[in-house]
Amino acid sequence: MKKTTLFACLLLGVQSMALAGSEGDGNTSIHARATALTRSISEKARLDEGQYLRVKQLNVRMLAEIEDLKTRFAADQSILDQRLADAQGRYESDLTALLRPAQLALFQQSRASMTALGQH
Repeated sequence: MKKTTLFACLLLGVQSMALAGSEGDGNTSIHARATALTRSISEKARLDEGQYLRVKQLNVRMLAEIEDLKTRFAADQSILDQRLADAQGRYESDLTALLRPAQLALFQQSRASMTALGQH
């Protein structure tokens, strides 16, 4: 119980420092979006605490990379699309490496059901 409470306090402290130290609304927005995305993945795949932190870091990196690519390649849509597809592939590969097989199955099942619902 003490470890869980300590971990929660530490997590809140690190998150507060990260948000306070971020420059501009862009970083705050990225961190907020990464948190929401990580929570969603955590609910679907039942992440443990360590996985949650690693997935959140992965999401922050992915969202920052997407913003960077959109800025750098705004003038050339075909290059932007290719770079975004490459980034998405790396993200999915990295995410897959972080999840255990049962978690990956839950996540993919949830993703498939959302895609099926979106098509109707």
